[in-house]
Amino acid sequence: MAQDDVPQQNRPQDVVPAQTEDPVLRRRVSDLEREEVADVLRDAAGEGRLSYTELEERLETLYSSKTYGELVELTADLPNGPRAPGASQGVPATTPQYSGALVETGPVISVFMSETKRMGTWLVPQRQEVNAVLGDVTLDYTEAEIPFDEIQIDVKSILADVKIRVPQNAIVLLDSNPILGSVTEQEAGLKAVPDPNTQPATPKRFHIRGTAILGEIKIKRGPRLSKRLGLT
Repeated sequence: MAQDDVPQQNRPQDVVPAQTEDPVLRRRVSDLEREEVADVLRDAAGEGRLSYTELEERLETLYSSKTYGELVELTADLPNGPRAPGASQGVPATTPQYSGALVETGPVISVFMSETKRMGTWLVPQRQEVNAVLGDVTLDYTEAEIPFDEIQIDVKSILADVKIRVPQNAIVLLDSNPILGSVTEQEAGLKAVPDPNTQPATPKRFHIRGTAILGEIKIKRGPRLSKRLGLT
């Protein structure tokens, strides 16, 4: 039989392999995750990576996006944005176990004569900057989702009180610079009883650089006392 007589559906060159998409990219995103990516876009515009028109266009697309894959496309040409599973950017790749859009650098936490807290379940960025003046900041990592093995925290406390609570088994690498202030690392007074049926988690490494000017930076380990006692 001549080649032209072969039925179209049987020609091997016409067979197109089925396209598969990672389920992570199809996952629906929340308003909080959109706001995290919006901060990445605004930071990029502030650095001159995006024009004002490009920023407005991407923000409009962002707020109408529905899936994680759309967030990845919006920031594919920018640093610090969410990454596709398996992407190599010097940090662990996205895995399906985390429910949020991974962000390398979180929005700067700036406090002036006020108070802010990050507690409970929240998605941790790899790098976090905190600037506190005459205020209080609490960062509690003990119940948070931490997708990175290395966490960097840069804290400046001026007449302020900053508390950082890390997991019990965390490795803390502290670089302190107190100026008429204090930077302390404390052990939890009451350790939680380990569950014999649970495999021990790999310790996270926290690189904390703290500058305290007439202020305090306190680093504590393990859950809050009320949590350890089962009161919350």
